Amino acid sequence: MSGTPLKDSLERLYRKYNHRRYVHPDPLEFLYNYPDPLDREIVALVASSLAYGRVNQILKSVSRVLEPIGQSPARFFASGNAADFARLYSGFKHRFTTGEDIAALFSGIRAALDEYGGLEACFVSCFSRADGDIIKSLGFFVDYLRRAGGLKSSFFLPSPEKGSACKRLFLFLRWLVRLDDVDPGGWESIPASALLIPLDTHMFQIASSMGFVSLKQANLKAAIEITNNFKIINPSDPVRYDFVLTRFGIRQELDKKTLVEILPSGRVL
Repeated sequence: MSGTPLKDSLERLYRKYNHRRYVHPDPLEFLYNYPDPLDREIVALVASSLAYGRVNQILKSVSRVLEPIGQSPARFFASGNAADFARLYSGFKHRFTTGEDIAALFSGIRAALDEYGGLEACFVSCFSRADGDIIKSLGFFVDYLRRAGGLKSSFFLPSPEKGSACKRLFLFLRWLVRLDDVDPGGWESIPASALLIPLDTHMFQIASSMGFVSLKQANLKAAIEITNNFKIINPSDPVRYDFVLTRFGIRQELDKKTLVEILPSGRVL
């Protein structure tokens, strides 16, 4: 697909908008404060898990959760325990997520750090067990964190096993696996080619206008179909254009109508 009008258009968008000055407001911005990948992966899981609802409230909630952790999340978890987590986040509320959910997630993270030394190593073990299938890997990873932490809420940490697009968790993976001006990376064991598009209603509408999806719901099957179409354009990095495409409709100065005009219409593949 190199040299096609669609790829050329996407690359122009990437060069113009894939910069940190277009990130805010986005929970991704919290990751930039943590140069150590062991700290950054913890922050990524927290920030992505709370990335639902109004963005201003998301940023406030992520800040509230990160404040007690300090500048070294890995050190915080090395000395923290379930009782500490429950005490620190008593009374916390972010829409459907409670302090009890946060404490359970933190207990799961603590278990992963104790057993594997980091979240990447934990995920890599899941990736190996799933023979490189990123969807199965994510299911194993979520199951581990839920069981280890006693997390009851399937909404807070969803699994793809029931068909959920798991947008927030695939954002988590995009942030850590990819490395460019926007995604800070940190994980070197998972290839970008394995990633799945983080699909929400906004991205679903854009993909539909591009002719990239035939389904009517923004579910896991739709995420797979959209990702497969992006793989035809960029096999080694199918989520390369996720950030720039989703800026339209989020940033006030970027009009989604302009995006539709820029990209070729209809089914282009």
